[in-house]
Parts: sequence; structure tokens; C-alpha cells
Amino acid sequence: MRNFEINKFKTNEKNIFVILVFSFLIFSGIANKTQAQEFKAGDNVLSLGLGIGSSLDHSGYTSQLPGFSINFEHGQWDVDGPGNISIGGYLGFKSFKYENYYYTEKINYTIIGVRSAYHFNMIKVDHLDVYGGLMLSYNILNYSYSGSDIYSGNDDDNSIGVSLYAGGRYYLANNIAAFLELGYGVAYLNIGGSYKF
Repeated sequence: MRNFEINKFKTNEKNIFVILVFSFLIFSGIANKTQAQEFKAGDNVLSLGLGIGSSLDHSGYTSQLPGFSINFEHGQWDVDGPGNISIGGYLGFKSFKYENYYYTEKINYTIIGVRSAYHFNMIKVDHLDVYGGLMLSYNILNYSYSGSDIYSGNDDDNSIGVSLYAGGRYYLANNIAAFLELGYGVAYLNIGGSYKF
């Protein structure tokens, strides 16, 4: 039963990914595409993402939620050469659950981070913003247990983390982009949308 439920969730993750990619292709075909400007000092970007896969993985879970993230970045410094350094904040959430006839365990992670990235403006591809960076985070573990067994969990696994990431945004209009990002955080792969202002 446990293997069936895990495989069922993985299938749902694949369906979500296919829907997101399909939606991106449709939207990119009908959007009013304009030349996206390079990411520069003074630009602000707000992004919402859905994560697939996670370094926070727990063996034996019967279900999990995809990782969700929101991040904000501000173009802080234009640097010599074609590039820009941004700084910003990150908030992510990931949940795991194990249940059987006797008890239920839930593990929720909340990740609060500060990020900085270098945007490679020398890559001359229309509508594309490519970047890579570093995040310092505080990972908050919230554990709960309910059932007939006598057991009590704790939050001793709260930790500080350092992670690398790389990604790209493809602008569908002047200030609307789809993004894909690889790295650590709430997930190995994040896909979603960004708004530049």
C-alpha cells in the first residue's frame, strides 16, 4: 500500500509538471512578446514557484506536498562587464506525511533565506535572463505525531543551510516571465512565474 501511494504521488508530480510546461507553451504563443531589457540595478522581481524533488527527502513517507516558494530580488549593483548582482529574500515550504492504522507523523519544513545572484547579461538571447547565486537560509522543522503509541517528537533538526542555485527567466512580455531554477532549497527543480517591476 505504501509503495502504491508513493508511486501515485510521483505520477501526480509528473502531471503537474506536464500541465505547467503545456501552459507555458500556450501562453508564450499568445503573449505579446516584447524585447526584455537586461536585468539591471533598480529592477525588482517577485517570483512564485512550484518545486519538484527535494534534498529534504524523508524515507518511508506515504505522501508529500510539492515544495512551494516565493522569492524577491532587487538589482543592487551593475558590475564592470556585462552583469548585475542582485540581493533578495526567499520563503519556501515543504511537507511530508506518514500514516498507518496506528499513528500519523507529519514533517513540515519552512525555509527562510537571503539570496544573492549574478545575472549574466552577456548572453544575448532575446527575452532571456540567466543567473546563478548563493543562498544562506534557516531551515525550520515542525514535527507532529498523533496516534495510539506514546511518542513525542521535537524540533531539534532546525538548521542553518548554504546552497547554490542557477536558473533562467524567459520573458513573455515586458514584465512577465516564466522561470526554471535548479539547486537546493525547498526543491531541486523549481518552475513558476515572475513579475518584474
